[in-house]
Amino acid sequence: MYKGPLAGRYPAVASMVLLALIPFLALSAALEPLTPIISAQLHMSPQEFSLSSGLGNAAYALGTVLAVQFAQHLPQRRMLLGYAVVLVIGSVLAASAQDAGMYFAGHILQGIATSMLLIAAVPPLAIGFPQERLRTTAVIMNMCIFGAVALGPFIGGLQAGAHSWRPLFWVVAGISALALLFAVLTFDDAPPVNPESPRDLPAIALAAVGCVAAFVGTSELTSHRFLSAGVLIPLIGGLAVIVALIVYQFRAAEPLLQVRAMLTSSIPIAGIVVALFAAAASVSVTVLTAATLAERYSAVHVGLLFLPELAGAVISAIAFGAVITRRELHYLPLAGMIFLAIGIVIFRIDIPASQPLALIGSAVTGLGLGATVAPALFVAGFSLPAASLQRVFAIVELLRAVAAFMIAPIFAHFATTAAGGLNAGTGTALWVGLGLALVGAALGIAVYVLSGARPQAPDIEAFLEGPGSAWQSPPLLARLRPSVTVEPPAVLERVG
Repeated sequence: MYKGPLAGRYPAVASMVLLALIPFLALSAALEPLTPIISAQLHMSPQEFSLSSGLGNAAYALGTVLAVQFAQHLPQRRMLLGYAVVLVIGSVLAASAQDAGMYFAGHILQGIATSMLLIAAVPPLAIGFPQERLRTTAVIMNMCIFGAVALGPFIGGLQAGAHSWRPLFWVVAGISALALLFAVLTFDDAPPVNPESPRDLPAIALAAVGCVAAFVGTSELTSHRFLSAGVLIPLIGGLAVIVALIVYQFRAAEPLLQVRAMLTSSIPIAGIVVALFAAAASVSVTVLTAATLAERYSAVHVGLLFLPELAGAVISAIAFGAVITRRELHYLPLAGMIFLAIGIVIFRIDIPASQPLALIGSAVTGLGLGATVAPALFVAGFSLPAASLQRVFAIVELLRAVAAFMIAPIFAHFATTAAGGLNAGTGTALWVGLGLALVGAALGIAVYVLSGARPQAPDIEAFLEGPGSAWQSPPLLARLRPSVTVEPPAVLERVG
């Protein structure tokens, strides 16, 4: 069996993860100023372009579930190579697109390949190397997700300033090819996780129908009213199917996703709540404030105003790496929600924001986003055995993608159709975003308090080597259930 010359070498494997995840996530954040240029050259209507983005996001959400299913029954590293090949094909199709069909196909393949690479590559990077590498992995993952997203508006603005879009897409294709190269160089064959487990086709079908329907519904807001049948039927129907997926997995004897273990335990629930509310709250900041600024400044100028968001994400990533083995990890998502709320308030002071306010607000928002979702994801992951990490990441990313990507068009629709115009609508949306940030933080705290959960230093060694979790997570709302006894995590607190 072939073994790559760089197999088992952490820098090479980490580079592969970076190269695999950054292209689609950065490109998705860069599309807003490029939309008119791409639409004009490919003869796409605004509704068609919105649908392409919706289907790409739906593919990203669906890919998390598919990757977990494939990992159970197929050789994981061989599948990772396949995902990288799909990413290259999708990137080349999108970059060379001559019509809407090619662009649709390319963007959808990019979305599904990126999420499958995330699920296939990141958990092994986190648990497949000595624990001293975990800090670096935390920084890398945060930068892959939020560093790339924070960089998107800047590179999109630069490309829009040149009145072109293909050079950026070809750069993305080149990065995807490098990811494939590193996947080959680091190849080290790994068996399936559990070949004897059932093939959960109903879960995949529910995820596919739910994600596609919900995202198609929101994409229709470009040309339809919110209360129109073309929007509400697929939107509500898709959300109902996603809820049915969660219920089905909760009740299944051998579930594909770790729903029951997560939804009955306090710390994972707190992590999921914070991640979802942060994703939803950030939409009003990153999308709508940029739209208001675009009416005053050029695309390049707007990109520069949001560049401090990348600096904030870098600082948050470093902080994440510093606390990932300490009890302070539990406090980082809460701090992130506070920073996110402050960033929203800064942008709300003046609409459109002045240049100093925009620079400060984007930096604070970057701090908030970088300190919430990825740390909350690991908070949830540490509460379950390391062998479950792929399934934990899958369910969190599925729900986060639905919360972030689906809510953005809804916020944008209400802001642009508000009676007072875009500025008034954005102001209202910012208040909603502020409320979501504060409610999310309050719910996370409430779950800890009402469940008797305590911040603990994770026992990383036991987590990586044994079947147990990194810390004790009491049952959900244990203090409100007289039949449940909450034991203090004295042993775990001595670690670190």
